[in-house]
Amino acid sequence: MKKSNGNLVHSFNIAVFISGRGSNLLSIIKKSLNRNSLFRVSLVLSNKGSAKGLKLAKKYGIKTLISDFTKSKAKEKKVIKIVNKNQIKLICLAGFMKILSNNFIKSFKGKIINIHPSLLPKYKGLNTHEKVVKNKDTYTGCTVHFVTKKLDSGEIILKKKVRVKINDNKITIEKKVLKIEHKIYPEAIVKVLSNF
Repeated sequence: MKKSNGNLVHSFNIAVFISGRGSNLLSIIKKSLNRNSLFRVSLVLSNKGSAKGLKLAKKYGIKTLISDFTKSKAKEKKVIKIVNKNQIKLICLAGFMKILSNNFIKSFKGKIINIHPSLLPKYKGLNTHEKVVKNKDTYTGCTVHFVTKKLDSGEIILKKKVRVKINDNKITIEKKVLKIEHKIYPEAIVKVLSNF
């Protein structure tokens, strides 16, 4: 960690890609505000202009970008350029509900991570909490993993489990899992960046 004018300088710029409320974004921002943080959130991208997380980013003075780039090669090229221009070392998908192209993943190989609301490799894709209820699982949780071209199949960075009680439903399970997501996602970011 270098010092500049007596202040600690963040080692790494990260970008967070969102589609909605940005609750994981908030936990990442809070972690970044710690005095000795290894990273700072330099860019928040959303594929939706209505995403509540954009207001959150603006509140903390973070640069925002609205682009549904997954449907356009020209837009994707522009986003890649912006990410590189901002010297982003890690892209964190936090409720980003779009599939990245193979080209985008290849452009940032080993530098894109995602959080998934299940104990991977169990329940890849959507509707994870419904599957937990249907199968009467006694445990569920969340997983932070590297993004590869195969959905929810990249190398696991961190995962944490939570107990499912007999009276739990998909809403109560979602709340439990979200609580641990907020804890482990910032930890996973630090873990990945520590190896850079």
